[in-house]
Amino acid sequence: MTSPLPASTATLVLAAEDARAVPPAVAVSPSVPPPVPEGSVRFATFNTALSRRRPGAMLSALASGGWDKARAVAETVQRVRPDVLLVNEFDHDPSGRAAELFARGYLGRGWNGARGLEFPYVFSAPVNTGVASGEDLNGDGRVVSEPGSDAYAGDAFGFGQFPGQYGMAVFSRYPLDAVRARTFRLLRRSAMPGALEPVDPGSGEPFLSPRARAAARLSSKSHWDVPVDTGWGRPVHLLASHPTPPAFDGPEGRNVLRNHDEIRFWADYLTPGADGYIRDDAGVAGGLAEGVPFVVAGDLNADRRRGASLPGAVERLLDHPRVVDPLPHSQGGRGRAGSAVGAPGHGEGFVEDTPPGHLRVDYVLPSRDLAVGGRGVFWPAPDDPLVRLTGGGRPFPASDHRLVWVDVSS
Repeated sequence: MTSPLPASTATLVLAAEDARAVPPAVAVSPSVPPPVPEGSVRFATFNTALSRRRPGAMLSALASGGWDKARAVAETVQRVRPDVLLVNEFDHDPSGRAAELFARGYLGRGWNGARGLEFPYVFSAPVNTGVASGEDLNGDGRVVSEPGSDAYAGDAFGFGQFPGQYGMAVFSRYPLDAVRARTFRLLRRSAMPGALEPVDPGSGEPFLSPRARAAARLSSKSHWDVPVDTGWGRPVHLLASHPTPPAFDGPEGRNVLRNHDEIRFWADYLTPGADGYIRDDAGVAGGLAEGVPFVVAGDLNADRRRGASLPGAVERLLDHPRVVDPLPHSQGGRGRAGSAVGAPGHGEGFVEDTPPGHLRVDYVLPSRDLAVGGRGVFWPAPDDPLVRLTGGGRPFPASDHRLVWVDVSS
């Protein structure tokens, strides 16, 4: 039974079909996972890079029905056939129409021999990106309040040229309890004890003014706790986020430090005693109780071994006693990674043409009280016919990130 939703979310109840059937045409590709085992649920995350540079542009592109990029994204999802999917870089549309168009016109419609995949439930909520702060958050000495420029984006609560850019959405075969979902968009950075504050390297003084420091929010987009009714007698909490990339700042490292603290939030959320500062957007305090199953998912923009993230940023989560790192892998990632990331091809998700090149930034991390089954990254090898969905470089047919999936059971 679908619960009524608060006004801040959009839920769509669509015509359902069996999402577990594997299209006959994909059997020739080793990059396509086997069907989800009975009793298991396949969780996935995919930074789709569908966000556009103007408000309404993504919605218009989806409404055309012929957006090649969205088709490639949808076919990628159809090849993997997840049950619960977090999508990053999907512009937030308060009306819910963008999510509905993507669900019906792209995910639900088969592409190139893959069978359409129906998601009866969708969760979306506002994000901080592109929301004017009224303060000088990028430290350039001015406050820009007119949307549409990088200067405005730098002063927004999260980098974005308009409200909702680079948003998130959850698509699910299983009911999502939106009434009990928690969002943490409004949580102030200053509420986190020991938050890593940027400092002007020349003067040694705080990089931000007292007013800007007081206004700054922790989450660059949002942090969501969305309960998923998998039918196991207790919900699995999807912990979704998309921390800012540790780049595009100056020697003060404001984005590097924010990335660290955005990831730290989940570690604190899972640690009784460390969650005392946490308060959701409805005013409810505290983190996730012990013994509650969860899956952390999203583009965390941090690699344990390489890249620009602060040392230890993602380790705090990967090494958390309640978290399992399933180390998903792919054939395509092995070819690109070599031995640079430890176990070749394990957990890769992001490709760049410039150094450091090949990073693990996209994660699906179950709790230890869930049994981990199959896992993988959709990254076909160069001789795989489905390499057309990932390509060999820019422009990428779908995204510069890779879809990561993990099967779990109670």
